[in-house]
Amino acid sequence: MHINSDAMCWMNGEIMAASEASVSVFDHGLLYGDGVFEGIRFYHGAPFRLLAHLKRLQDSARAIALTLPLELELIAEAVEQTIHAFPEADGYLRLVVTRGVGTLGINPENCAAPTMFIIADHLTMISQEKRLQGVKTIIAATRRLSPDGLDPRIKSLNYLNHILARMESNHAGADEALLLNAQGFVAEGTADNVFIVRDDVLITPPLSDGALAGITRATVMEVATTLGIKARELSVAPYDLYTADECFLTGTGAELIPVSSIDGRTVPGCPGPVFEQIGLGFHALVERECRGRQV
Repeated sequence: MHINSDAMCWMNGEIMAASEASVSVFDHGLLYGDGVFEGIRFYHGAPFRLLAHLKRLQDSARAIALTLPLELELIAEAVEQTIHAFPEADGYLRLVVTRGVGTLGINPENCAAPTMFIIADHLTMISQEKRLQGVKTIIAATRRLSPDGLDPRIKSLNYLNHILARMESNHAGADEALLLNAQGFVAEGTADNVFIVRDDVLITPPLSDGALAGITRATVMEVATTLGIKARELSVAPYDLYTADECFLTGTGAELIPVSSIDGRTVPGCPGPVFEQIGLGFHALVERECRGRQV
């Protein structure tokens, strides 16, 4: 696997090449997945919706009783330093906070201090050709963890559930897998939120069905309202996916990706008119918020 030589990392207040950064083998983020993270896009040298990302990071950390090592203002400064060190104006950040180094055993009280690092790199989830033509998806047999087990609003380092679903899509020759909750309703994709369009109404599963409170998801709902497109949070069953006029995925990493098929059923609108309107509105919003605000 080739690692981008331009990737940069902030760690413990220092900027270094990402290839030179390391964490201890005793870090509980590595040993037990004990930590939280955020993925943040930056455009024209400015992070998109940074405050929303940092607020979600703070909420995730509070939910697992993890104390952030820095105040949000200082984390924002670290984000700016990392972007400034990256040689290109557009890219992707992975901001990670773990429980830190501790002894073997899951007890978090054995960790002296949290570990925090920020990676700046490129993230391309699909090819440009698939972004234009749409991706093939399946409904995974793997179910989304129930909120009474691990609340989906916590953006934690525990992604094995989603990795298993992605393995299913790999084995099926698909590009992405959609996860259902225990009740059989659609929760989300392995790394993205799900939208469908029926009768010109934009629909996305509610957070109570297991969807992550995605920053891009919220932005798409905002853009839809601005464009006069009806947007609703409603439970979505597989039948609704199979009979949708349009379907697309959203996420910080994914941005906006149209879906061409679900379990072999062709989605008639790919990309559809609502997706194209939303896409234009989303990218216009990014331009307004980020251009001219280089850090």
